[in-house]
Amino acid sequence: MARAIRFQQTGGPEVLRLEKLEVGEPGPGQVRLRHEAVGLNFADTYFRNGTYPVPLPSGMGVEAAGVVEAIGPEVSNVAVGDKVTYTGFVNTLGAYASERLIAAAPLIRLPAGIDCQTAAAMTMRGLTSAYLMRRIYPFKSGDTLLLHAAAGGVGLIVAQWAKLLGLTVIGTVSSDEKAAVARAHGCTHTINYSHEDVAKRVRELTDGVGVSVVFDSVGKTTFMASLDSLKRRGLLVCVGTASGTIPPFDPQLLAMKGSLYITRPALADYIADPLEKAELASEAFGHVAAGRIKIEINQRYALEDAVQAHRDLEARKTTGSSIFVI
Repeated sequence: MARAIRFQQTGGPEVLRLEKLEVGEPGPGQVRLRHEAVGLNFADTYFRNGTYPVPLPSGMGVEAAGVVEAIGPEVSNVAVGDKVTYTGFVNTLGAYASERLIAAAPLIRLPAGIDCQTAAAMTMRGLTSAYLMRRIYPFKSGDTLLLHAAAGGVGLIVAQWAKLLGLTVIGTVSSDEKAAVARAHGCTHTINYSHEDVAKRVRELTDGVGVSVVFDSVGKTTFMASLDSLKRRGLLVCVGTASGTIPPFDPQLLAMKGSLYITRPALADYIADPLEKAELASEAFGHVAAGRIKIEINQRYALEDAVQAHRDLEARKTTGSSIFVI
């Protein structure tokens, strides 16, 4: 029988329960997938706490990598024995499991040089980093980027990618230890927001000009500092709400602070087109396979330790990527 983490009601980490399930045989368009590694993402906590509503009871997790054990009718994109990875949203919910049935459509065959643990640690983060770096803004060498949560999973990939493009990256972190990690992965400067004024420090580092773009995955507590860090006609990219959702505001605020732009993208809209998804995946996996970007798996958990994993994630005790090893 398969082992899976499920939850019957929304709430804190304690609502997660390990259960045993019969998987069965794949139906039309489905495969049976044996997981080798499962990704742990901050977005998982939004399903668990009800920020992202789903019918209950429900499985948990949207990203994993493993081996195709069986295929159903009408499946042509993968074969038995293929190593694959996937990420998504509600359509892939249920990844915290040793084995599962899943639609074949979202599966990505792993390229040479990418193992299942690396794939589970980077598929969502890598695709997110890819659209941020290649679709959101026409970055050119010399541009300056403010990157919140620079020592996190997406942060470390973005910082390395930005360095490849010749950008100056200012990364925010919560500790001196995380600052060292961020600098080692491409951040030119770091700001410890636990005791430094982010916007003031950004102005000092940019000779009063501000940055071209802010990638803000924190949300509520960093929103104003992000706006105040932008140069005239700069772009704020809201890519997450780790501290809570941004409160309503008058758009006139954007004019008052320099005719600023703001966007709230979602990964689902950048991988909805299979061709675009393939392009982004190819570029992200290509950088990793070639050694240009390194994936830091700094936390590994057993599936049975899902409660502790979520506690660590929400307490910001993690750096880089976290995975469950099956």
